[in-house]
Amino acid sequence: MKFPQPQSLQQISKLINAEFVGEPDFEILGINEIHVVEHGDIVFVDHPKYYDKALESKASVVLINKKVDCPEGKALLISEDPFTDFNKITAHFSPFKGSSQALSNSAKIGANTIIQPNVFIGNHVKIGDNCIIHSNVCIYDGVEIGNNVQIHAGVVLGADAFYYKNRPTHHDKLLSGGSIKIENNVELGALCTIDKGVSGVTTIGEGTKLDNQVQVGHDTIIGKKCLIASQTGIAGCVVVEDEVTIWGQVGIASGLTIGKKAIILAQSGISKNLKPNTTYFGTPADDIKKKYRELGYISRIPEIIQKLKNL
Repeated sequence: MKFPQPQSLQQISKLINAEFVGEPDFEILGINEIHVVEHGDIVFVDHPKYYDKALESKASVVLINKKVDCPEGKALLISEDPFTDFNKITAHFSPFKGSSQALSNSAKIGANTIIQPNVFIGNHVKIGDNCIIHSNVCIYDGVEIGNNVQIHAGVVLGADAFYYKNRPTHHDKLLSGGSIKIENNVELGALCTIDKGVSGVTTIGEGTKLDNQVQVGHDTIIGKKCLIASQTGIAGCVVVEDEVTIWGQVGIASGLTIGKKAIILAQSGISKNLKPNTTYFGTPADDIKKKYRELGYISRIPEIIQKLKNL
């Protein structure tokens, strides 16, 4: 998430009431999570296990809960609770803005695009040319949709990330300040739900087709010409490369990469990165030939047990 204009280290430190290490006028351009952080960004870290990863990342500023040596060329913000202070920054630069009408005045709709009744389109949404948006679609603020996109009834674009910190008394929500980009020639089936990024952009690549009731988590990037069948659930921060086929009721854990032209058969559970140009099946999913051999061996277990009893 980029700020509307650059901020100084001192300005951000005053906003969250945190001590800083670095020059007061050190320039900050935005905030991001560790997997999408860029030069000029703030990244937060609140566990010693991840200190080195944050300090060695592309981030220019590290929001951290312990005084450490500041890497050359970077700055630090020292906070008792980086998670809460990261939320303060998000809330300040990307506050929720209510709407009193179904189609925001700030939304931009392209030529020959059809908006069916009972559609909600939020602030600063951009929709390209020759799109069809069917009834009861809800498009949150800041979503960007390309040309020749068809979105079927009941789709929700831009709901918050499912991201919580477990506190002793409650689950503390990490605020979502990111957005969604739907590229050209995409089709989204009825009742699909695509969450916006926490700080980045959840992306559906050009020519990709989603069946009904597909869930896509925050900051996930789906490549071009993918086919994803009904009731698939994709967690946050997943990368699905181009021309991947995912059949029904597949579940994919967070932070994984699915290689180009991989095929995942129905009801598989994905818990590790998958190689390109390979077909997978099962839970945990594995190469289909290996998985079928395993199932063949398992089917013989009763026969083997009976033979052992007869010895």
